[in-house]
Amino acid sequence: MSNLIKTIDTTDCLEGIESVCDIEGGRISGEIFYDQKIYEQELEKVFARCWLFVGHESQIKKTGDYITTTMGEDEVIVIRQKSGGVKVLLNACPHRGNKVCFSESGSTRGFICNYHGWSFNVEGNLIGQHESGIYEDSNFDKSKWGLKEVAKVDSYKGLIFATFDPDSPTLEEYLGPMTWYLDSLFDNQEGGTEFVGGCIRSTYECNWKIAAENFVGDILHAGWTHDSAARAMLGGSVAKVSDFDESYSVNWNGHGYEFALDTVGNVAVLGDSQLNKYLHTIKPSVAERLGEFRSNMIGSVSSCTIFPNFSFLAGQNTVRIWQPRGPNKIELFTWVVVNKSAPQDIKDRWRKGAMMTFSPTGVFEMDDGENWEYCTKTAKGKVTAKQDLFIGLGMDTYLEDTDLPANVYKGQLNEANSRAFYQRWQDLLQAKSWAEVPNRNKGKAEVEK
Repeated sequence: MSNLIKTIDTTDCLEGIESVCDIEGGRISGEIFYDQKIYEQELEKVFARCWLFVGHESQIKKTGDYITTTMGEDEVIVIRQKSGGVKVLLNACPHRGNKVCFSESGSTRGFICNYHGWSFNVEGNLIGQHESGIYEDSNFDKSKWGLKEVAKVDSYKGLIFATFDPDSPTLEEYLGPMTWYLDSLFDNQEGGTEFVGGCIRSTYECNWKIAAENFVGDILHAGWTHDSAARAMLGGSVAKVSDFDESYSVNWNGHGYEFALDTVGNVAVLGDSQLNKYLHTIKPSVAERLGEFRSNMIGSVSSCTIFPNFSFLAGQNTVRIWQPRGPNKIELFTWVVVNKSAPQDIKDRWRKGAMMTFSPTGVFEMDDGENWEYCTKTAKGKVTAKQDLFIGLGMDTYLEDTDLPANVYKGQLNEANSRAFYQRWQDLLQAKSWAEVPNRNKGKAEVEK
């Protein structure tokens, strides 16, 4: 009996999904945000198949350091090993399935189940039980009954990902050329990044896709939804995204990053001039490290989602996971990411700025939460759920002649990334295995070294 989790059977496919998701026609149907059958398929074919973000290296520095999180609705423990590596284990005792860890984070020499006293070391191996002698007469083999491991664990620039599917592509293949853009936040200084402060957790009565798609490429809402909040934080007028000289929407296999090249537009709305100053101070070294183009991205007006549910805002430096809790509910995990090399005062300022803007009572988060909840609730209506929703902006904006990697589209005010997000979602729901998931990319796969 292996300690790896058994492969989930995904041979059955949801019929008729193409009727609610017409990418070429620039439309989706509202019922994808409320339908229970679709949600069950998502848990099986998206969350049990894709690479999911589970934590940051800085959260588990020493042997026995751990955090708990979820992959879809499966609870897992992310724990540092004696070897220095990381394991991701199901947070479920293999005796009766009880949770073995109830803390969000900590450091331990092992885990003990409250129910029957089964105990496990940091590697997940079963090392003892209550009344252990009674097991000896039943030919019990402890080596076969440890905590179950996910199929694969890997990391990129401090970001730890895991997948339940042993047939998944490698993490490098999964992220593809999007890593070139990720480096503008996660590798713009020597030493990389770290998470500061704790995890901000909140819940919303919305579908996970609405929130993830908002970050994959919807800057369109910002100038309207967040106008008053941005004016309050900036103390005056707000620049229009349409006035930027140069901006882009880029995507790859459902991942999307929309950005301008204004350097500090996102960080400015935190209302702290010292953070603006810090980014301008490091910009020359970023240009030397990553090139002039990406040095203009470090705090620019931008947002990103790595499919399916890992998102971040450069400049505002909030990293979040949209954890599904049913078709009409999410739990949001949010952290603040900073450069390790940044002065402590700068790290503290970013943490406070995030609390003011993108926390449950933040001036921007409240705007978004209300919109997302009502987008979901309207889909409960049997007639309303079947109406077409428009995602057709920027149909003819693909850039053929560019040196930038991935699929590149002109302008941020564009729904190209949203279409790519829903196309990947549809493809996964219709595929029986990774081998059947089509490659719809036409941009450059090579990442400049």
